[in-house]
Amino acid sequence: MFTGLIYEVGSIERMEPQAGGAGKTLTIRAPKMVGDGLVHGESISVDGCCLTVVGQGAGTFRVEASPETLARTALGDYKSGSKVNLERALALGDRLGGHMVLGHVDGIGKIVSKKETGAFLELWIEAPASIEPWLIEKGSVAVDGISLTVNALEDARFSLMLIPETQAATTLAGKAVGAKVNLEGDLIGKYVARLLGRRGSIRGIDEAFLKENGFA
Repeated sequence: MFTGLIYEVGSIERMEPQAGGAGKTLTIRAPKMVGDGLVHGESISVDGCCLTVVGQGAGTFRVEASPETLARTALGDYKSGSKVNLERALALGDRLGGHMVLGHVDGIGKIVSKKETGAFLELWIEAPASIEPWLIEKGSVAVDGISLTVNALEDARFSLMLIPETQAATTLAGKAVGAKVNLEGDLIGKYVARLLGRRGSIRGIDEAFLKENGFA
């Protein structure tokens, strides 16, 4: 479990094919994270993908990406030198400053526009249609592992407003129009959509719905 608050921006030093070419081993330079007591087997969010630490070096750590991860996330397009957002797993008792993020990417989005508004940066992102039910205006979304708020929503496109701190502390402001991003919908929204979907359709909350579910 993560919060979407980025701990450090790291850089990929190497992406090496594993035996048989099934997956890849990523060596990531992250001196702050490694120096802060990173341990073997620890879960790390790498641009929103939950991966496991399998080794360490001087200021670096290694993770393994399976074929499924490479196919279903933007990691498959990364190369040596790519910058990545990193977050350590949430410890029991920590403040939940962002929102609940699992590190399970739901789909790949694409940045379709960028616009500076004073010191702020507005991004519009096109998401896969399958993610649309989990996008709610003023709700939470994880973009490359960053906890952000959906400002506006137009079908499967949504906008974000990056404050100066987010621009400085993450990779998102440096991505160009057309760049791919990893998206994870809000966990609570997923469960609500699943619950309502099991009842046949997703409908509005009205008096009949409340009575049916014991709230009135």
